[in-house]
Amino acid sequence: MTIKVHHLRPAPGAKTAKTRVGRGEGSKGKTAGRGTKGSKARKNVPAAFEGGQMPIHMRLPKLKGFKNKFKVVFQVVNLDRLAELFPNGGQVGPAELVEAGAVRKGQPVKVLGTGDLGNVSLQVRAHAFSASAKEKIAAAGGSVTEL
Repeated sequence: MTIKVHHLRPAPGAKTAKTRVGRGEGSKGKTAGRGTKGSKARKNVPAAFEGGQMPIHMRLPKLKGFKNKFKVVFQVVNLDRLAELFPNGGQVGPAELVEAGAVRKGQPVKVLGTGDLGNVSLQVRAHAFSASAKEKIAAAGGSVTEL
């Protein structure tokens, strides 16, 4: 008879069953290797327990203030971007900006004054403007309309 892999088995005593603790008064019964009393002898140590030092959640300060439910988040467009997208001037509004890929639709638009329009005259319609943006658009011969 030839020996095949399915005929092989571990030597006696090579594979021992896992000791199941706390299952009666026999081996590892009763206290189950946990000693007597104390928090470690009971179910488990609390998740935030740090061995007696002051836990991180108590060391850090409480957060002050609140989150405003009515906060308006604007999508921002700067003047240099407007001059780049509309070099011939003309009417610029949220719809044109969405079409040009400068902003996403569905959120209010604010125009900020970073950069320069050069001599591009724009009639800009937006939900908000910075003071410097209004000045620069007017100086370039354009107009500002708040929606």
